[in-house]
Amino acid sequence: MAAVVNSLENEQALDQHLAENNVEQTKLYNHPAGLFVLFMTEMWERFSYYGMRSLLTLFLISELSKGGWEWDRKDALDLYAWYTGLVYLTPIIGGFIADRLTGYRKAIVLGGIIMTLGHASMALEGFNPNFFYVGLVLMILGNGLFKPNISSMVGQLYPAISDKKDSAYAIFYMGINSGAFLGMLMCGYIGEKVGWHWGFGLAGIFMFFGSLQFYFAQRIFGKLGFKAEKKAKEVKETTSSANEIQDKKVVTQRLYVIGVFSVLTIFFWMVFEQAGGSMTIFAKDYTLRNLTGNSATIFKYVDAALTIFPLLAVSVVLFALAKKIMKKYPLSILLTTLSILIIWGLAIWKLNKEFSAEGTEVPASWFGILNSFFIVSLAPFASKIWETKFNPSGPVKFGMGLIFVGLGFAGLAYGGRDIAAGATVAQVSMFWLIFAYFFHTVGELCISPVGLSYVSKLAPAKLVGLMFGVWFTCSAIGNWLAGTSGGLIDQISNEYSISVFFLIFTILPIVVGLFAFAISPILRKWMHGVH
Repeated sequence: MAAVVNSLENEQALDQHLAENNVEQTKLYNHPAGLFVLFMTEMWERFSYYGMRSLLTLFLISELSKGGWEWDRKDALDLYAWYTGLVYLTPIIGGFIADRLTGYRKAIVLGGIIMTLGHASMALEGFNPNFFYVGLVLMILGNGLFKPNISSMVGQLYPAISDKKDSAYAIFYMGINSGAFLGMLMCGYIGEKVGWHWGFGLAGIFMFFGSLQFYFAQRIFGKLGFKAEKKAKEVKETTSSANEIQDKKVVTQRLYVIGVFSVLTIFFWMVFEQAGGSMTIFAKDYTLRNLTGNSATIFKYVDAALTIFPLLAVSVVLFALAKKIMKKYPLSILLTTLSILIIWGLAIWKLNKEFSAEGTEVPASWFGILNSFFIVSLAPFASKIWETKFNPSGPVKFGMGLIFVGLGFAGLAYGGRDIAAGATVAQVSMFWLIFAYFFHTVGELCISPVGLSYVSKLAPAKLVGLMFGVWFTCSAIGNWLAGTSGGLIDQISNEYSISVFFLIFTILPIVVGLFAFAISPILRKWMHGVH
């Protein structure tokens, strides 16, 4: 009964919040329709980012005869480290710019346009290598404006402290991973099978669509997303100094919690983001990817299912959203529909090409889609769990996430146990990569969307953009460490074995996860009622 009352209170508080901010009150799946506009926008941005990222390391280490640059692994992963690190570092500047100058909406549109230009530049790398580097710089700058501010807008759709935020960020995370899935699937396939510059260019097309569909649906957010205006202080003379001190103490301790969560994410991303580096190398050089007979047939049908079902899910969400807001925001819906139709066309072309081929070679970039597929599949269950009485506290979720990602690497360490020290190629079963990506996904669901939600709930309104910047700065450090530590794969594999290399990434997050469990009572106290 208490749960029902609490649910009703949450809905009433949400309705009041939307009305006060002139936000479109139409709802979809019990959430504001605006959440799903942000869902679609972020989906295409992640399509562009992960589509390009899936190709980056492979392009750099591939042979010149195959259109690559034939870099050695360490140099490729060093560039990967700097790129992914800066992608997550610039949001602190982007958050500041949005808070002080442009507002969230303008920052999102401007960031999307800059990233589109970045993809266009990378597509021209065949004419001059400098276009590749210019493209990377534009991608970094555009992402800095885009990333923290769209996450902030999700939080703004809900009251400052709302139990629906965890659920909303889980749904938003489905958009992130739907885009990542489609980007890695399509850009990775086209980049490896057709040409690297085609893969880089394709990612930019959908970044452009995402920017336009957001621009034409802005009115749905009412007063939200504009530059914050300075408000007069509403502190009454009767307010006691004791209360002021208490309020300051609550704010300070909640900021401490954001700080601790952010530091924990450094360890998580350092391990998790091996996906684009050492795990991609493991897929390319150490995994059995040339399939024949029944295994080839099974893979073709599995790949077809993994291609079609997520597209169906996204299409269903778009259809439901269109029914709700098509009349008011027709251009936004039409642009999104066009982009989905193009993806359907590419998917059908890809499947026809694969089923017509004599041999079956699994693209090395294909394994990256598993994380996103598992996210899209599991996020609805996570969203429901976070709304029940079984919802654990934030610190416990972080500890669980770190332990799960460690277990994923335990599978890779075990799977690579027979690879001799110094070996540069092997034929390990695909199962171990699938095993790793599954546990990494479960860990990610416990940390990334939950962390976004807690930043928006714990930070005072005037510091939300800045705190998202701090969050992404710690993500930047983790991503940079992922690349630099991944670059040690050859050194550790030569001296010990690749199994030992992955064992390091097993032990580290599990130890940090246990530490998160240990300090959870202190953090819960500092959160002052925020669950």
